[in-house]
Amino acid sequence: MIRVMPVYEYLCRTCETRFEARRPMSEASSGIDCPAGHPDTTRLLSVFASVGTSTSPSTAPAGGGCGSGCACAS
Repeated sequence: MIRVMPVYEYLCRTCETRFEARRPMSEASSGIDCPAGHPDTTRLLSVFASVGTSTSPSTAPAGGGCGSGCACAS
């Protein structure tokens, strides 16, 4: 059986190290020590992008990729 767990990004407030940890969703907001052992960490908002291969306008979402309120939608 394969267990798939999301990867979360954290920042150590003591040494300012950014690190990732693979943990169950139920533990995402629980405390975690940085690799140097400091307990004062905070979870960061991770951002990812999905890049497609098609450039055809017919495959783009209506109103642009960011939504109708975005300047790139025009």
